[in-house]
Amino acid sequence: MLSEKEIYSALAARHGEDIQKKFAAASVAVCGLGGLGSNIAVSLARAGIGNIHLIDFDRVDISNINRQQYYISQIGEYKADALLNNLKNISPYTVITSQRIKLSEENINILAPYDIICEAFDKADMKAMLVNAVLENFPDKYLISGNGMAGFGSSNDIVTRRLSKKFYICGDGKSDISDGIGLVSARVAVCAAHQANMILRIIAGFYDA
Repeated sequence: MLSEKEIYSALAARHGEDIQKKFAAASVAVCGLGGLGSNIAVSLARAGIGNIHLIDFDRVDISNINRQQYYISQIGEYKADALLNNLKNISPYTVITSQRIKLSEENINILAPYDIICEAFDKADMKAMLVNAVLENFPDKYLISGNGMAGFGSSNDIVTRRLSKKFYICGDGKSDISDGIGLVSARVAVCAAHQANMILRIIAGFYDA
């Protein structure tokens, strides 16, 4: 297996030494490990983010395989456990931790240690709860949220918007699974890439959307 130094050197050659130092020192909490969160976490691990915390209470289901970063052999496993194992194969020296819990206003303080909080839930009520709780309790944290990535719409409709100094939303802002066409792998991945890219930009020191 490659050494930690070899992997870091390869990433530094790609991103630049100064930015890679920032990536290695950063910590990100990914809340929700479905189509958005699992893809976001993979991108962060590949970039060499130093500390990634995974949060989800659900298990891998056959309906997840079309767009989420799991294997058929992992069906039935907790997503928090399965994704942790997958990320360790991608970035073995990254500090990756996970919790099999459902986030709520009562336990939101588990997010306190992390520099950036990434909202990646499927359900609107969970999205709203997390956004409101983070904005109220952690106004100093960067928050990246996803909203609108269903169906076969154009990839160009998915954008990143900066709503306030530290709050960003990625998506088309309108499409929903209730519209008739569900979540499709490629379009969900486009939105996830927007979220992951914005996280990397913030860590690197670029704050415009």
